Amino acid sequence: MNQAQTASGVTQPVLAGPPDAPCSLLRMTVGSDVLAVPISEVREILQVTRLTPLPRTPDFVRGVMNLRGSVVPVIDLAARLGRAPTSIGRRSCIVVVESALGHDSDDDESHSPAFVVGLLVDAVFEVFDRMGHEIEAAPPLGTRIPAECLLGMTRAGGEVIGVLALNRVLNVAELAAAIAAHETH
Repeated sequence: MNQAQTASGVTQPVLAGPPDAPCSLLRMTVGSDVLAVPISEVREILQVTRLTPLPRTPDFVRGVMNLRGSVVPVIDLAARLGRAPTSIGRRSCIVVVESALGHDSDDDESHSPAFVVGLLVDAVFEVFDRMGHEIEAAPPLGTRIPAECLLGMTRAGGEVIGVLALNRVLNVAELAAAIAAHETH
């Protein structure tokens, strides 16, 4: 993954590849936010089914699901991003993604094991393409999503869309620390 330096000196990850290369993104809503993830990291999109809750976990851990014999954790993306937990509705779904374990830098991710997780979102819409130069570095201020959780920002259908950095949002060390620090009362 390439890095871009913002005016404030903060280094931001941006999508890899040349600026004239297309990138396919999945557009979805999380609360009132419109976000996207690179389709290359999406394995499948599922209807919300029975989740097995896990005791003594923070709100962002909705539980685990059985995915063809494999146990997959389900993370409430809104809660993970500091919002109120998602109320499951008719359009809610689980986006199963695969991200490299623990990488939040431009290290070579090809040698890292994959982390498969389901992301609970309010709705998914479509896959759209953007050229690399159409994805700009996220500003350090002015976004409702923490800038370090974004690969960048793009526009589609008159909306500004944040492109999530899944390797940062799903950083295993941070998730484990948040779970370990959670205390039930």
